Amino acid sequence: MSVDQATVRRIAHLARIAVKDEDVPHLQQELNAILAFVEDLNSVDVEGVEPMTSVVPMKMHLRQDAVTDHAGAAAVVVNAPQHEDQFFTVPKVVE
Repeated sequence: MSVDQATVRRIAHLARIAVKDEDVPHLQQELNAILAFVEDLNSVDVEGVEPMTSVVPMKMHLRQDAVTDHAGAAAVVVNAPQHEDQFFTVPKVVE
């Protein structure tokens, strides 16, 4: 997979990053190098490799799944800048 200059501009637009026209070819090369590296990772044989949570062997400490602190919804939303009934209200962020 390779990225063309139009795709670089589209990625910059989606990321809300201002990119000058003279920087587009360099960014195109950088993105293509990243994608080539990711494609190389697909060729690595990971058959029989156990998933890891750390590079150091360690045992996961699990706790009991139980409610430990329940002050009630009314007490929690008191600190919210805006709330309606027992729910937080937030501004719409999806266009």
